[in-house]
Amino acid sequence: MDSKTRREVSTSDRPRLARHVRLTFSEARQRHILLHPETVVVLRGSGAAILELCDGRRTVAEIETELRRRYRDVPDDEVRRFLTGLVARRCVEITDG
Repeated sequence: MDSKTRREVSTSDRPRLARHVRLTFSEARQRHILLHPETVVVLRGSGAAILELCDGRRTVAEIETELRRRYRDVPDDEVRRFLTGLVARRCVEITDG
């Protein structure tokens, strides 16, 4: 999917893991991973913390607020860029609320 057709995530969107994706901790890798049919996505940095908050009820803005409460320093647009990439990979879905 190129950048012209890629769906950008907005702060009012309510993300959740796609039904066929599971977030888990890999003992072998000592990292959180996303299990997707025929694919494993190894998460780095704050990826797992972001995805743990993606329940389909919280908006991206609410997720950002919670992360800033926990970690104080959350760069602008980091959460939206991360989620936009996972929406493109069909690991994350946007719900209607």
